[in-house]
Amino acid sequence: MSDKISIFQSQEAAPTRLDKFLVAHMPEFSRARLQGLIADGFVSVNGRVAQKSGQFVDAGATVTVRVPPTAPAGLVGENIPLEIVFENDDLLVVNKPAGMVVHPAAGHDSGTLVHAVLGYEPDLEGIGGEERPGVVHRLDKDTSGLIVLAKNERAMRWLTEQFKDRQVEKTYLALVDGAPPTPTGRVEAPIGRDPRERKKMAVVQPEKGREAVSEYKTLERFAKHTLLEFHPHTGRTHQIRVHCAFLGCPIVGDTAYGRRKLSLELGRHFLHAYRLKITLPGETHPRLFEAPLPEELALALERLRQD
Repeated sequence: MSDKISIFQSQEAAPTRLDKFLVAHMPEFSRARLQGLIADGFVSVNGRVAQKSGQFVDAGATVTVRVPPTAPAGLVGENIPLEIVFENDDLLVVNKPAGMVVHPAAGHDSGTLVHAVLGYEPDLEGIGGEERPGVVHRLDKDTSGLIVLAKNERAMRWLTEQFKDRQVEKTYLALVDGAPPTPTGRVEAPIGRDPRERKKMAVVQPEKGREAVSEYKTLERFAKHTLLEFHPHTGRTHQIRVHCAFLGCPIVGDTAYGRRKLSLELGRHFLHAYRLKITLPGETHPRLFEAPLPEELALALERLRQD
């Protein structure tokens, strides 16, 4: 594949920063990506290679941008079954199973959702100049449910902005030990690294963490458990798990934040992302996607109902 060349002529009345000019003319790319192209010598102004992102483009100047073809990301796609809830040219909505890590990391260099997507669609347009899907948000390894992945930079920017502006509605189902203090409620408790166990998160003082807000309501009560619906308004690491523990009703099966002695034998924690309401790139009205409870979680509820 050859470089994609785009040529623009400035119609601005006053000089404009080069990176700002390119963001306005190439909205499918992030500012960081465009700044990277400038730094790598792929942008010229009036035939001369641009020296820096902050140089100014005068009125009438011609700006030429060469975008090289996407490079291999160093990841090899794997033939892993995917439950695809929705797909178009911009994104995938996947029902992720429990036990699958979303993104490659130390100790997880295969078998991830990213590997599965690359195996499903090896000719992905890519993100940031690499052939890889864009991970807009994440689910913990043992959390099942809906997750959206971008296929290209335009979709990545579109989706990232929605999450940043809190325009995405995420709904989770959580079975907890015991019950929260009130049937419905709102938790505003900042989350940061646990000072005693750095691999865990915890509710901390505001100056030591980040804002974390969740709303919940009770769907069903059992003798020793409660089924809750959660709506996280922020996206902090382990947010729902930490907030449940903070409320005194940890998620069933959560060995990190819950009870040492498991109340139900599940082999995972009972947390499922079952609804996702989001506006797709180029559309004006949000769409609602749903993923039913996995069989092992549905059976656990049935057993509780029969007790």
